[in-house]
Order: sequence, then C-alpha cells, then structure tokens
Amino acid sequence: MRAITVPLRAFVAGAVSLLAFPAFAEVTATATFHNIEGTNIGTAKLTQTTGGVVIMTALTGLPADQWVAFHIHENGECDTASAFTTAGGHFNPTKNPHGFLVPNGPHAGDMPNQYVNELDKMFSQVINTRVILDGGANAIRGKAIVIHAGEDDYMSQPSGAAGDRIACAIIE
Repeated sequence: MRAITVPLRAFVAGAVSLLAFPAFAEVTATATFHNIEGTNIGTAKLTQTTGGVVIMTALTGLPADQWVAFHIHENGECDTASAFTTAGGHFNPTKNPHGFLVPNGPHAGDMPNQYVNELDKMFSQVINTRVILDGGANAIRGKAIVIHAGEDDYMSQPSGAAGDRIACAIIE
C-alpha cells in the first residue's frame, strides 16, 4: 500500500478556500393573512431556493370545499376598506399574459389554485420559479399575496376570472 502525501501548502490553501465560502444562509420571509373583516386567518412562510421561492401556507376561515385562486400582487398593501384593491394587479414585471394555458404566459404572480377542505382550511406548499425574495426585478418581498373567492381559469385576462379578493397578506 502506498501512502499519499499532500504538500502542506496545498492543504492550507484548500482550508483557506473553504473559509472564504461560508455556508448557504437561508433567506426567508413571512406573511400574515387577513380576511375582509381584518381577522388574522393564517400565515405563509416563504423560502428562497436556487429554483425559486417555496411558499408554505396554513389558513382557516376560507370558503369550504372548493378551489381558490392564489396570486402574488404588485403592491404591498392589504386595505380591508378597499376589499384589498390596494394590492393592485398581479405581479407582472415581464409583462407576460396571465395564465398557465395561454401562449407566452404565465406572469410572475401566477400560481396554481389551492384547495380549501371541508373544514375551511387550506394547507399548501407551492414553488414559484419565476420570482425571488430580494434583489431584482422579480423580487417579491414587500408585495402582497391575495386569495380570491373563486378558482383561476388560467386564461382570462388580466386575472383569471377568479372573483373577489377575500384574503390578503404582505410579504415581510
């Protein structure tokens, strides 16, 4: 058996290069959802990954036993008096059409419909590959997540015919 030797300077150079690259720091955000009456109905945790932002939600008090639309909106305002219209339109920095079923769609704020169970609870985990949390045109920290009363049809312009805005949260 032959011993493998590594010169001391190569070992030290390798150790120094490891110190120059600290461990990946997890970048996260939170969002607290309120309904149209202003009641806290749940939260979301957002985590930046190399492939996009993972959004995990746990909400209650939504319309039971149905699909609801789930979008990122352009403004970080959730004013109940305006029925959340202060959240603006869907977040769309690339000016793509709305919807997963249209040519050149979807835009950055589009996300799949979420199901509310028969106990009026919604638990979900989605990854939005078209956004990041911080630092760029597609950054969403400070924007709003809005839940609509109906499901998104994934093609009607500009917002998928999803109905009224029934819950809103600011990404912080």
